[in-house]
Amino acid sequence: MMNGLILLLGLFAVLVAIDVPIAIALGLASVGYLLFSDLAPLIIVAQRMVAGIDSFTLLAIPLFLLAGLLLLHGDLTPRIVRLCSALVGRTTGGLALVTVMGAMLFGALSGSGVADVVAIGTMLLPAMRERGYDQGFSCALLGCAGSLGTVIPPSIVMIVYGTATNTSIGQLFVAGIVPGILCGIGLMVVAYIIARKNDWRGGNAFSWAELRQALGSAWLALLAPVIIVGGIRGGFFTPTEAAGVAVAYALVVGGLVYRALTWRIIIDQVKQTTEATGGILFVIATASLFGWILSAEQVPQHMVEFIGAFTDSTTVALLLMMLIVLILGTFMETIAIILILAPVFLPIMKHYQIDPVYFGILLTLNLAIGANTPPLGIDLMAACRVGGIPMSASFGYLTAFIGVMIAVMLLVLFVPQIVLFLPGLLS
Repeated sequence: MMNGLILLLGLFAVLVAIDVPIAIALGLASVGYLLFSDLAPLIIVAQRMVAGIDSFTLLAIPLFLLAGLLLLHGDLTPRIVRLCSALVGRTTGGLALVTVMGAMLFGALSGSGVADVVAIGTMLLPAMRERGYDQGFSCALLGCAGSLGTVIPPSIVMIVYGTATNTSIGQLFVAGIVPGILCGIGLMVVAYIIARKNDWRGGNAFSWAELRQALGSAWLALLAPVIIVGGIRGGFFTPTEAAGVAVAYALVVGGLVYRALTWRIIIDQVKQTTEATGGILFVIATASLFGWILSAEQVPQHMVEFIGAFTDSTTVALLLMMLIVLILGTFMETIAIILILAPVFLPIMKHYQIDPVYFGILLTLNLAIGANTPPLGIDLMAACRVGGIPMSASFGYLTAFIGVMIAVMLLVLFVPQIVLFLPGLLS
């Protein structure tokens, strides 16, 4: 068995190292392992891949993706940015603060870090450049702020984790609110300190009249996450149904109220959603096969024995698991990490009696960090592409932003009630 697992993990590592897409690397490594072992016939490849995506809950992924795109093109995102700008005025680092606030609010609509980065970056990065902000700073901040879309509900990452671990997605959504806000506040504090040092400022002077107008213009956009999360927690609809409601809401507001959506725009966004969903489901299918092999070879049980022999402390066990995720996050896609590690970590969580909702939030915080750490760093990469700079130009500022996100993750790790008190209050 050990030789076979070395083959499985070694082949996967080689494929990733030569830049083979994660989904294909997972599939090829799994097939290669099955060819050289007697674990199961090759027909298991098709069976496990189909089983991995045979879940009604996963229908929420394309629906939330489509809702986010429709809200973006339905004139809601500019209204959010205008509201954030009105709040901070010409405050030192004002545009940096707007970037974080805008990313948090749009993240509450889209559920996707990359969508968050592109939506906010296309509007704010040119303005920040005109105001003298260093583009490396702007892109590093945008990548980290955009990744909060995986922590703040509705989060596609939480949907995948909840499906893989049979954890309440509604509770995950509520549990992510406070840690997401804490991360946002931490990023704003660091951004303010750096901006003050460099005398970078905001836009127009603060005006109560402008704030009232901006709030009146943006209130429909702010209502969307309240409907989604409140509807799920109130028992009015499931997460999948909530995603459908989000699409309907985006169509009504963007098409009938703001009249920004045309049939051409809607069709184009459906096409983009289809392409993105196909890629996500392919990763889920091959990761499901890879994870099944690990489970069949009793890797989770061996992990429990190893960590149990190493420590009796739940905190130390959590630190070890978070370290594994942090390392993998530097070169792997978030959904693949969840689906590979979920069957490995579940027995450990049960052994140490770790709440799956609490662990899920720790995991999403960790994956948000991984989305900005080289060499992959998909959110940072997207931000730098929008900004038109190489990733290396952002590294000088990235350490400070990653540092504050790690600090929040550790705070949550040592103080679980930060995550658990809100779901407990609303249950």
